[in-house]
Amino acid sequence: MLINDIFIISDKDQKTDVSIDGIVYNKRGSCFFQRGITMQRDVSIGDIWDGRFYGSNEMVHIGCHDCEGCSDCCRNTGDSIILDPLDMYCLTIWTHKTFEEMIENEIEIRMVDGMILPNIKEYDEEHPEKAEGCPFLDENGRCSIHAFRPGFCRLFPLGRYYVDEADEGEGAAVYRKDPGKLRGLQKVNGRIRGFQYFIQRGECTKQDAEKYDVKLADWLGVENLDKYEQFIVTWHFFLKDAAAGLQRFPARAQEQVARSILQIFFVQPYDRFEDFYVQFDARLANVKKSLAKLGIRL
Repeated sequence: MLINDIFIISDKDQKTDVSIDGIVYNKRGSCFFQRGITMQRDVSIGDIWDGRFYGSNEMVHIGCHDCEGCSDCCRNTGDSIILDPLDMYCLTIWTHKTFEEMIENEIEIRMVDGMILPNIKEYDEEHPEKAEGCPFLDENGRCSIHAFRPGFCRLFPLGRYYVDEADEGEGAAVYRKDPGKLRGLQKVNGRIRGFQYFIQRGECTKQDAEKYDVKLADWLGVENLDKYEQFIVTWHFFLKDAAAGLQRFPARAQEQVARSILQIFFVQPYDRFEDFYVQFDARLANVKKSLAKLGIRL
């Protein structure tokens, strides 16, 4: 059954399965759900931060001249550099490659918190003798896509602490303690959602290097930061809410919807001459309409 580009296929079509790269495929090549990676760290904020949140116009003590000639944060990150639709849009512009041309070379797909999402591929299966590292590092260990680097790369060693006021516990308490630093602020069904920036302790390998202050917005280097932060919040909670809504469906149906979301937001090319956010919002609106027909109202 096709509902506005979202497919639901009955479980009777399932064939013998094989596991490839952490995703289960049947003989016809479609992938099934299997436990994968997560974008959410199951730790208390108190265990990983420096004790405070930061606004985008504040100074953060993370500048490091030792970054020159160092690419430690671009190596041995496994499959943790998960891409969002804006990352994919930027990569296709910079590399002049489509999603299909990058898959299994520069990027790969994994199950992430109930969704199928792409990530930077660090391990070269055809050349296992090669050290792990970002495929976009040049021969000098420098980033060849720096101007268009993914959001996770821009953020490091900062982190985002997401807040949903409706949640009980630490998240709501953190928001009430310091509401002024909530970024990408949105009010959804009467509740407040957003995120706050913090510095992750112990993430940078150059712990003994002399650090200097840098404006957080300059560190990110994102044009129209307010709009970008709104997009980040929208995408984060869309994935979270959609995955939660799909839990009542059979695994086969969940997998097909997840694959359709991957297709719509990542595989289908964006027009490089049109505003990304306008294109993203249009796709999101259509997907939400399709999910609503399945009883998932976001």
